Amino acid sequence: MRSNRDEELPEDFWIPVPLETNNITSLSPFLVPQDHLGNTGTFYAMAAFMFFLFVVGTSINFLTIVCTVQYKKLRSHLNYILVNLAVANLLVACVGSFTAFCSFSSRYFLFGPLACKIEGFLATLGGMVSLWSLAVIAFERWLVICKPLGNFAFKPDHALACCAFTWIFSLIAAVPPLVGWSRYIPEGLQCSCGPDWYTTDNKYNNESYVMFLFCFCFAVPFATIIFCYGQLLITLKMAAKAQADSASTQKAEREVTRMVVVMVMGFLVCWMPYASFAVWVVNNRGQTFDLRLATIPSCFSKASTVYNPVIYVLLNKQFRSCMLKMLGMGGGDDEESSSSQVTEVSKVGPA
Repeated sequence: MRSNRDEELPEDFWIPVPLETNNITSLSPFLVPQDHLGNTGTFYAMAAFMFFLFVVGTSINFLTIVCTVQYKKLRSHLNYILVNLAVANLLVACVGSFTAFCSFSSRYFLFGPLACKIEGFLATLGGMVSLWSLAVIAFERWLVICKPLGNFAFKPDHALACCAFTWIFSLIAAVPPLVGWSRYIPEGLQCSCGPDWYTTDNKYNNESYVMFLFCFCFAVPFATIIFCYGQLLITLKMAAKAQADSASTQKAEREVTRMVVVMVMGFLVCWMPYASFAVWVVNNRGQTFDLRLATIPSCFSKASTVYNPVIYVLLNKQFRSCMLKMLGMGGGDDEESSSSQVTEVSKVGPA
């Protein structure tokens, strides 16, 4: 006799791997350990990794928010967006990483179908806000440094409006699986949940939803980042060439170039595996693949809760200085140099 939990899964919910029993309803990820998908060591290794992401991601993003509240000097328009990024990362770490840690420890999604939908929705929402926040940061840097609108000043109100945009658009992207356009189901090793990108039931139009996410939640933000940072590098190189004798300008150009490369690489590491793998599956229906590989993109996206703050916050001298000071570890000496560096770089654009 099947349980009510098992009945939540439709009969056509198939795992696309060559197993003796492919129908997941006989090996429900909500009821029994998924040992047929991987050995115990794999599940426990993933549990340890998710625990690390939960502890470090929660700590570093919580510190970012508290630090901004405590130090008035950090409440600039750019830092508003960084705090927005931290809030999104905190949501993913507290909900996605913690839930995955508990499930990998049990080797199945022990919280049930309803919790799967909630976790999938909140993790997707936080991930989308994080993704769009990275694009907004690039857009803000382009406006401030390259000055395409002349003397237009990017003010805190504009930053808050951009933050609101990230949440509104992310809700538009995350809500459809709750109302029938795709759905949230266990993915990979069946211990975390996300949008359904690997089943073929026409009822949910999974293919169109995956392409929607790829176009508007990956391609557009990525194009924005590439364009804005590309224009920024061109502007800085022109300024460095015009001021060849200025050591500070040359140093700023080198540092910003290095940071841009790190930021773009961080974005690609975070989202390229997930986006490309989902699109490959959608366009290669019938091809078998190892579900352990399907878990890897999810890990990269959840790991962004740690390396995004490192790139955007801890490598920010002013933020790092205030954090160290708040933790009683000194700091403060870098603040003036950080301020002067920001001023130097911001003057690069045309008047």
